[in-house]
Amino acid sequence: MIANAAFLAAMVLLLLAFVVMGDVSFLAPYKHLILGPYLWPILSFATLVFLNLFALFYLTGRALFLKDTGRKLAHIEKQLHTGDTIVRDLSERLAEEE
Repeated sequence: MIANAAFLAAMVLLLLAFVVMGDVSFLAPYKHLILGPYLWPILSFATLVFLNLFALFYLTGRALFLKDTGRKLAHIEKQLHTGDTIVRDLSERLAEEE
């Protein structure tokens, strides 16, 4: 889930960078004047945007894909520990491991 959130955040940031670069192409002759003093603020801003996008995608993924996971896992564990269950193989393996 972390890798997916990081990938999505990087893709959105890359898309934003391409859009901004296309819109400010008229500033290309002045790039040495802009990047010299403002390189660190630009990189800091890009890092903050990446972290915010990462947090947004991570929390969205947790909310959508991990809904009621604890309840579902508790139900499966209860079903595995009962004597008469559909998944008898898994119950036997679980008993052998304990």
